Amino acid sequence: MADRSRSQNRARTNRDSQISDDDSALFRDAVGPVTEVAKGQRRRPWRHMPSARPAMREADEQAVIGELLDFSPGDDIETGDDLFHRREGVQLSVMRKLRRGQYRCQAEIDLHGMIVDVARHCLAVFLREALDRDYRCVRVVHGKGLRSGNRGPVLKVKVAHWLRQRDEVLAYCSARENDGGTGAVYVLLRRG
Repeated sequence: MADRSRSQNRARTNRDSQISDDDSALFRDAVGPVTEVAKGQRRRPWRHMPSARPAMREADEQAVIGELLDFSPGDDIETGDDLFHRREGVQLSVMRKLRRGQYRCQAEIDLHGMIVDVARHCLAVFLREALDRDYRCVRVVHGKGLRSGNRGPVLKVKVAHWLRQRDEVLAYCSARENDGGTGAVYVLLRRG
């Protein structure tokens, strides 16, 4: 009884869905050449299976390892230490002016109290905006690290490292006492 109802349903669907010769030709053109699968041979379409390895997680871990390797803890910076760095080609007279605060700071950012990841992002955005506005000298307040305990000044060390890595930074040095002293740096930027 069940076989009879199935054959009646097939006959009904074949009758209801008759395709014109034009539609059939259009379909064959769209599909292209086809080959019949041999009886007993089953073919499934090939699907690309995603890798079982978490690619983004591995990339993130590699980035962290790279940052740790780039960071040299040999720069033992104390709370009251002055920061000083200049790229090759920057004259000593320019550094003297920077150290004395003779360049007008066109912008400043205060990072102290921030966690390291947030501070790094904020500094990168700040430097990008300063370059876009064609600023020559900016001030970065990182704090003195007085509340860091035995670890020493965390952000001070990190900011010094980040600034050395940036190509647009020509030089930096600790600010004058009235501008933050050893808790801030003047940063001299390359002209865009």
